[in-house]
Amino acid sequence: MNKEEIQEASKILFEHRLNKTGLSSLKNLEPKTIEDAYKIQENLKLRYLELKDNICIGKKIGATSLTAQEVLNMDEPFYGNLYSRYSLVNATKLYAKNFFEPYAEPEISFRIKEDIDISKAPYSIDDIDLLLDGLVCSIEINDFRFAKPLPEIGARNVISTNGASEFWLRNEKIYNINDVNLNDLEVTLYIDNKVMDSGNTKNVLNNPLNAALWLINNLAKKGETLLKGQFISSGSCTKPSKIYSGNHIKARFEQLEDIEFQFI
Repeated sequence: MNKEEIQEASKILFEHRLNKTGLSSLKNLEPKTIEDAYKIQENLKLRYLELKDNICIGKKIGATSLTAQEVLNMDEPFYGNLYSRYSLVNATKLYAKNFFEPYAEPEISFRIKEDIDISKAPYSIDDIDLLLDGLVCSIEINDFRFAKPLPEIGARNVISTNGASEFWLRNEKIYNINDVNLNDLEVTLYIDNKVMDSGNTKNVLNNPLNAALWLINNLAKKGETLLKGQFISSGSCTKPSKIYSGNHIKARFEQLEDIEFQFI
């Protein structure tokens, strides 16, 4: 794709985001490669950053389970951006009118300890204490924007729409990573007090820390870093669940605290 096509694709996606509407396709502007999809996402980021009082506060990771990768016909995860304008701490409610077709995903998120020195990449699990200084319980709201089933949307379109990330909620409390066994932590998603899915942190590349490392190292290959205080939302521990106006959503993280909100 040339520069003009990338800009036009991101403009269309941005307008639909602001209008909370869906679209059937980008037609001749659909990205043909993963590289083109990320170029559209980067141009979309420039548009997001023009919004008042909006900054990038980190990254989200998607397709961190084999099931999700199979649905999207991928062999690795993907990423998108988290924004302050579309993020809340200790939220109690969200408004359904601000979304198109939202899905809730309970995720472990990590805080970046210091600006990451990409010249020292690739990093390994032994470097975690140098990279991350805590974890939080969070829920990511995905909104796929395209009015068709996910397998038909495809990985390239998902990536171009900021990895489908629409909103990110987190609790204020930050846990010491070394105090939590992320190899096997049960996570349950409830809607209106009914269990929608029971999952585990091992669904996220066997451990959410592996997802964080994947992101840090892949960004380093592109010359991009993460900054002190930014967050990484590491991927869903359960299957995504569609949410509707009137729902009460709660994610329960074993040994940690619940995160919940009313969708009105």
